Amino acid sequence: MKHTLKYLYSFCLLFSMFLVKAQDTTATAPPEEIALKKTKTEAVKTAKTAKPVIQKAVNDSIKIKTDRYGLRVGVDLYKLTRGFYDKDYKGIEVVADFRLTKKYYLAAELGFEDKTTDDDRLNSTATGTYIKGGFDYNFYQNWLDMENVITIGLRGGFSTFSQQLNSYKVYNPNPYWGEQPSIISERKYDGLTAGWGEVAVGLKAEVFSNFFVGFGVQLKLLVANKKPDDFDNLYIPGFNRTYDGNFGVGFNYTVSYFIPIFKKKVVTPEITKKATPKK
Repeated sequence: MKHTLKYLYSFCLLFSMFLVKAQDTTATAPPEEIALKKTKTEAVKTAKTAKPVIQKAVNDSIKIKTDRYGLRVGVDLYKLTRGFYDKDYKGIEVVADFRLTKKYYLAAELGFEDKTTDDDRLNSTATGTYIKGGFDYNFYQNWLDMENVITIGLRGGFSTFSQQLNSYKVYNPNPYWGEQPSIISERKYDGLTAGWGEVAVGLKAEVFSNFFVGFGVQLKLLVANKKPDDFDNLYIPGFNRTYDGNFGVGFNYTVSYFIPIFKKKVVTPEITKKATPKK
């Protein structure tokens, strides 16, 4: 009987120990599962909130810039002021360009010239108007909101004018008795025309709001020239002198005003460097 009670007591004690161990295991399991679920929940929240943060950072790094488009109109100061110190010249030229795209401009010049040429053998006056038209390409990259241009372009020019023969000398191959006096003549030739092409290089810089100062050089090639019957065209309005055959050179110094008409938005993303933590 004593042995039976002893075994029964031992069995109860062993069973109670297993019961306590099972309770400890049951009590400690839920915190681990809760921690795991909490970690997964935080990861999901982070993934959901990461996209808006990145999107906001991208939006913050993009600046919206506007380019102005319009008409720029001005005058050639060289031709306008040349008449003050050159008694044989009167002239004026109006210049204009219109911005088509970010880099290309339509360009045109319209002018009037009255130039007296005094050569060794004759004195003549050319009077007429001219027009030139073409395009310019701006290869200058501006900073910030500047609108300066450095351009290269092509032009086609056409002039209609008249020539007046003021005086001339007859060529004497044996000037033993000296040169013959000049013969006064007032013959006038109307309806003369000339056409040419030119390559134009220039720059324009904004000195005040919408006011630009520019300088340009043109290399010209004469392709059509209607001459008087008795002498050559020594000067063609818009083309300049013809002493060098079919080639000519011109330049201008302009002041112009820009008239804005509309704007276009340009999105320019800025790449910013991430700050690296110091070691």
